Parts: sequence; structure tokens; C-alpha cells
Amino acid sequence: EQKETPLQTPKVAGREAAKAVLDRAKAEGRDSLSESEGKEIFAAYGVPTPGEALVKSVDEAAAACDKIGYPVVMKIVSPDIKHKTDVGGVVVGVKSAAEAKDAYTKIMDSCTKAVPGANIVGVSIQQMVSGQEVILSMIRDEQFGPVISFGLGGIYVEILGEISQAHVPMSEEQLDKMIKSTKAYKLMSGARGLPEADIDALKDAIKRIVLIAEENPEIRELEINPVIVGLKGKGCWAVDALVTLVKE
Repeated sequence: EQKETPLQTPKVAGREAAKAVLDRAKAEGRDSLSESEGKEIFAAYGVPTPGEALVKSVDEAAAACDKIGYPVVMKIVSPDIKHKTDVGGVVVGVKSAAEAKDAYTKIMDSCTKAVPGANIVGVSIQQMVSGQEVILSMIRDEQFGPVISFGLGGIYVEILGEISQAHVPMSEEQLDKMIKSTKAYKLMSGARGLPEADIDALKDAIKRIVLIAEENPEIRELEINPVIVGLKGKGCWAVDALVTLVKE
């Protein structure tokens, strides 16, 4: 009989920041969080998300892009502009500070021409990340406690519908098995000459989600669709955050 190793979770002190977010939502009578609130909780626990910033000048744009890293996508932020692409409000694949400055100017010029008098908040900058899409979720079962699910994201969910699960608390071996028993793992482990993905970064993210589940009993359900797992050594990112709360 093999001995199970207790899950080695990262040492993070995220509960206080997470509780502030959860308390605020509860005080407002909400039973779900916005994406940015979900990402605040991720940040508190060190779950990586793509870099983002909101800028209001050419120089701010260049500085923010340098900080986030390239490539980035830049988009107009305005309540008056719904279809951003149609009015030249989106520039994809910005690769340097010089390009960021050009893109900022171009976006501002074309949007003010296309929608005169629009209330323009600024330009949002988001890190463009690429890799294998997977889904990571946690649901708190009344009987069994938190259950973590993992599987392929993107278009594969519908087709393969394959999800593996493990209960919290889980061991290192159970975490390994949950990942390795999936088709997602076959795609990510360098099979058939495919590039190898950053499985270690994915494991680290799962451990942080386990911690969030253990330390925040107010959270009923958490879903990240997708988590983008980069190439080996590059990391992984929670691109989306859906969080619902336990109804009081």
C-alpha cells in the first residue's frame, strides 16, 4: 500500500483580502461576484491572471505595456462604444513601447472621429497569453465538501465532455491522478511531438484554488474557463473568474 503525501499548498495569506471582497458582495445582497472581484481573490492567493491596465495617455500606455510584457491587446473603454472593432477601437498584437504609443493615438483618433462626443474612460491593455485551454472549477457539496474538477477547455468541453474530479482535502497523489487521467494531460505532456505545457504551473494554480476553497466557506462555486497553460516554464493564467456564494 502506497503512502499518500499530504498536499503541499503554497504559503499565502489571502483570506483577509478575499473576505473583504466576499463581505462587500454579501452586504450588497449579491450571491455572485463580478469577474474583477473574482480576480481580486485570485490575486490575494497568487493565482496568476493575465496582466491588465487602464491608461489615459500615450506615456501611460507605453509604461503599462512595458510592465505587463508583450504582446498585448489594446481596446477603447467607453460606455458609448459597443462595437469596438467597427470604430477602430481595438489593436491586437502590440509588441513594443513605440507600437503601444502608436496604437493609443490611433485608437483615440479613430474613436473620437467615429463617435463624436463619446464618453471615453481610457484604453485598456491586456496581456495576450497563448497555450492549452483547460477548465478548472470547484463546487462545494453539502455532504462531501469541496470538489475540484479539471478538464479540457474551449471547444473540447462540448465534444469530449471529459472532466476528472477530486475531493478536498486531497493528497499529492490524488492531484497527480486527477491531471494525468485526462485527455487534456495527453495534449499537454508532449505526446506525438506536441510541445510540452507547464504542468507544474497548472498544479500550483490548482493548489491555490484548493486553498481558496478551504479558507473561504462562503464560496459555493468557482469556475475558471479557461485557464490557459503556457509552454513549459512559461506559466499559466486564469483568464476568467466566475464565483457564486453560498446562499445564507
